[in-house]
Amino acid sequence: MSDKVETTPRDRPGRDLSWPWFLVVVIVYAGVIQGLGQLVGVDTSGSDSQFPTAESIVRNALIPIGASIVFAAGVVTWLGWWREVLHYRVPVRRWVRWVPISMIAVALIGVNYAHLADQSASLVVCLLVLGVFVGVGVGEELMFRGIGVHVFSRAGFSEGKIALYSSVVFGLVHISNAFGEGAQALVQALVVSTSGYFFYLCLRVRGTLLLPMLVHGLWDTSLISNLVGDSPQASLGMVLVIVLQVVLIVVLAVRRRSVEPASGNLVPPAETPATGA
Repeated sequence: MSDKVETTPRDRPGRDLSWPWFLVVVIVYAGVIQGLGQLVGVDTSGSDSQFPTAESIVRNALIPIGASIVFAAGVVTWLGWWREVLHYRVPVRRWVRWVPISMIAVALIGVNYAHLADQSASLVVCLLVLGVFVGVGVGEELMFRGIGVHVFSRAGFSEGKIALYSSVVFGLVHISNAFGEGAQALVQALVVSTSGYFFYLCLRVRGTLLLPMLVHGLWDTSLISNLVGDSPQASLGMVLVIVLQVVLIVVLAVRRRSVEPASGNLVPPAETPATGA
């Protein structure tokens, strides 16, 4: 990506939030999720499944994540950044649109439909709410591709650094899962950082936060569909999701310098205003 740094306009709407204070906001955000998880969560250590019942999804995930969405939305409201956060008008080359297209396609194919068919209707509904509608995708995208990207953009960082820093912070916050998952949370944090870069590119492809929210929600739903119920069950679809992640890492490692638009070879923003307009 380009290392050119654009100056930050001082007349952007809303309050300012420096990147060190953004890190504080992220710590509080993680604390809300982990704290409520400890307070209202149910013990699933006796099960092989991460979410054996609908109640476990509600109490271990939906309630904490729902509270984190309220917190993130409160921060955006206090900053006065809603219009800015929901739009990011920075175009990319046309080939980048294959990132969200491939992720959506593989996520839909990768859902373990056979396993979900054996689960209760309430559990499946809770999974869909968690993954797609008001769950992980909405909260994390609002915090990291919403607030985070704009914090680093306002600080005057180049797009390459905005992508890197917002993705690294996104990955690091998942280390908080070590309280419940142990050392594997470190590996998860590394994998999540790369996913954060993919979601950042989704944001730039359409210039709206809604696309990474959708892609993120479908991606997580596909993965979690293997982990619900009394007997979690891996599927070939889960392997496909992992393979695509590896392929995207390789492709973007090779082509990362060709993300920025070249004349006549870009995905144009939906509107002409620049970032934050």
